[in-house]
Amino acid sequence: MPPETSLTEDSPTTRDDAAAELAGLDALDTPTVTRTPWWRRAVVVGLPPLVALVLSIAIWQILWAAAIWPEFQLPAPISVWQAVESRLVTGEVFTILWTSISRAFLGFAAAVVIATPLGLLVAKVTVVRRAIGPLLSGLQSLPSVAWVPAAVLWFGLTDATIYFVVLAGSVPSIANGLVSGIDQIPPILPRVGQVLGARGLTSARHILLPAALPGYLAGCKQGWAFSWRSLMAAEIIAAGPALGIGLGAYLKQGSDLNDISMVFSAITLILVVGIGIELLVFRPIERRVLRARGLAAGV
Repeated sequence: MPPETSLTEDSPTTRDDAAAELAGLDALDTPTVTRTPWWRRAVVVGLPPLVALVLSIAIWQILWAAAIWPEFQLPAPISVWQAVESRLVTGEVFTILWTSISRAFLGFAAAVVIATPLGLLVAKVTVVRRAIGPLLSGLQSLPSVAWVPAAVLWFGLTDATIYFVVLAGSVPSIANGLVSGIDQIPPILPRVGQVLGARGLTSARHILLPAALPGYLAGCKQGWAFSWRSLMAAEIIAAGPALGIGLGAYLKQGSDLNDISMVFSAITLILVVGIGIELLVFRPIERRVLRARGLAAGV
C-alpha cells in the first residue's frame, strides 16, 4: 500500500494556494491609488467653489438692485471691490493681512505645542482626566470673546492680550481632539507597543500620535477655526495704536466710520483667509492622511 501523506506536510500546491490567498488579502488591504491628471483635479476641486462664489455674487447683485435695503445697509458688490482695490493699490491690504495672519499662525503654533502634551496627559492619566477633562470641555464651549476684557485688564493693549485670547480659544479644541483620537485607538496597538519596548514618550511618538492622527487633525482644524475667530474678536475689541491694524481693527474702523463698503470688504478678506487656509493647508494634509489609511475615496 502507498505510504500515507502526513497531515502536517505541505505540498507545493498547498503552499501556492496559501500564498495566493494571502496575496489576495493583502490586495484587499492595500489602498487603490489612481492617477488623475492635474487639470482634472484642479477642475474638480476648484470649479464647485467658483460656481458657488459666482452664484452668491449674482444673488447679492440682484438683492442690491431690488433696493430692498438702503445703500448704507447693503452696498453693491462693485462698491466692495472698489474698497478692496483702493487698498490693494496702496499696499495697505497686505500689511493688514500680514498683521492678522502672522498673529494667527504664531498663536496656533503655540497652541499646538501646549495642547499636544496636555491632550496626551488627559487621555492616558486617569487622575488628570478626572481633574481637568470637564474643564477642557467647558473652556471649549466658552466663547473666546469673553476672555478679551479680562486679558485687557491683565496685559493692557499689547500683543500679549491678542495671543492670550487666541490660546484660550484654540488649546481646548486641539487637546480634546487628541483625547478623542486616542480614545478610539484599538487597545491592541498600545499593548503591542509595550511588548516591543515602546513606553512613555516613545509610545506616544510612534504609536499613540500616529494612530490618533485623524482625530488629532480634526481637533487642529477646529482649533485653527477657533483661534481665527478669537483673533478677530480680540482685534475688534482690543484696538489701539500699539497693536497695529489687522483685519479686526480694519473691520472696526469701517463700523466707526459708518462705511458699509469697508465693513463688507473686511468681512470678505476674513472669509477669504479662512477658506484659503482650509484649502491650501488642512485639506491637503487631511487628504494625505486619509489616503494613507485607504479612506481617500470621495475626499
